[in-house]
Amino acid sequence: MKQPPQLSQAQARMAHGALTRDGFLGTDSRNLVEILQDDDGRVRRLGLGHADLAAALQRLTDAALAHLGAPVVIDDRFEVRSVEAMGRMPCPFGHPGLFVKAEVHGRRLDTGETLVWTPLSVHLIGAHGFYQGRGSPYRLEPERLAGFLGMEGKGPEDVT
Repeated sequence: MKQPPQLSQAQARMAHGALTRDGFLGTDSRNLVEILQDDDGRVRRLGLGHADLAAALQRLTDAALAHLGAPVVIDDRFEVRSVEAMGRMPCPFGHPGLFVKAEVHGRRLDTGETLVWTPLSVHLIGAHGFYQGRGSPYRLEPERLAGFLGMEGKGPEDVT
């Protein structure tokens, strides 16, 4: 599929060394439009929307950032903590605003499963349906993310 110019520009900003050392695409050789369409289909097959996943992830992110690096337990199900770096990151899609440079480390208390994401990751999912490219350090596979959040097999109306 032909990629619109604005997505080509965003893809250029996602390359290694453009906005970040590692970039947002990892080893993924697909065009951005293909990545977006593939992940959109995967999220739809789960019966979810990008906003559903982003909202649940934002809740965990907010709690982690509010505790300034100390672990915090949420709903007796998750332990999260933030590791902040100096500075802020822009959205590679060109959205206004900057996002705090931080990693959020999450762990499911019942399964021990762990996941690492950034505040920018939450925005990329919610606003753009972008989970990053395959091989990216912060790639969040939609199915794994939904499972981690306990949202697998739930439609948007079932998500708390």
